[in-house]
Amino acid sequence: MVRARPVGIYWAAAVLALAGIVDSLYLTIQHITGESVRCTLSGCSEVLSSQYAAVGGVPLALIGAIAYFTVFSLAILAAFGYGFAWKLFSIVVGLMFLTTLWLMYLQAFLIGHFCQYCLVSAAVTICLTVLALITFRRRSVSL
Repeated sequence: MVRARPVGIYWAAAVLALAGIVDSLYLTIQHITGESVRCTLSGCSEVLSSQYAAVGGVPLALIGAIAYFTVFSLAILAAFGYGFAWKLFSIVVGLMFLTTLWLMYLQAFLIGHFCQYCLVSAAVTICLTVLALITFRRRSVSL
């Protein structure tokens, strides 16, 4: 029996990736312009001005925006039937998840503060990871 593609999951992933793009672009713009972010948690400025906020002079938020755009594009391609796209999606999201774990460790144990925008990004990445795992489980069960 051939199972239908989980198109709804692909579209949900695309919407989540858009949320990640918005979050990351906001932080990127604030970083580039030097403006402070509006934050309801204390600690955003400590996190966003830490030595970990940029990699080789490139704002980490810009790298995140690029990653989210890649995930968005792959989710859209998967929704339109390109089978390779979801495999690449899963790999990129897996790398994003590992990066998120590292960044959460940095915030908790080295910086000692949390940024609400970073937490939103972490939540989006975790949700994307769950979607990738759901489709992986569905495919492995149907084999």
